[in-house]
Amino acid sequence: MKKVIVIGCPGSGKSVFSRALHDITGLPLYHLDLIRWRADRTFIPREELIEKVREIGETDEWIIDGNYGSTMELRMSLCDTIIFLDYPPAVCLEGIESRRGRERPDMPWTEREGEVDEEFIDFVKNYNSVNRPTVLERIKKYADKTVIILGNREEADFFLASLNPVDK
Repeated sequence: MKKVIVIGCPGSGKSVFSRALHDITGLPLYHLDLIRWRADRTFIPREELIEKVREIGETDEWIIDGNYGSTMELRMSLCDTIIFLDYPPAVCLEGIESRRGRERPDMPWTEREGEVDEEFIDFVKNYNSVNRPTVLERIKKYADKTVIILGNREEADFFLASLNPVDK
């Protein structure tokens, strides 16, 4: 496990999981939200995001967390391990609510208390019926990769606990 992508519904805890994985493995960590978004809530062009992901992907070791369909196929082709946090929407909605108003090292701004993006919430509510099937189809295309599908936070914690930490 040297080139890892962590994918899943928004709110599933991809960034938290990825930070824990980074702490255990010592692999460099890249958050797609930090690459794509600017502090003023604008984002870089898609082509620039794809190029930055390609540059990271060409290095020897990394963890990249995030979805971004425009780069998912590229990341899957470059990685050796796909970790899919396949959680129920209710868990993801709780995750989104719990981070509101808190600074996050994976995002260049803080979501304000009381700030609700209904389109984003609908995306999360519909993720399992709309986006999950596409993700699973993409994963099937990469049968040569190590694929780890975790169905809840307890499975994720167990997986992380089963890894041997690197000597620091």
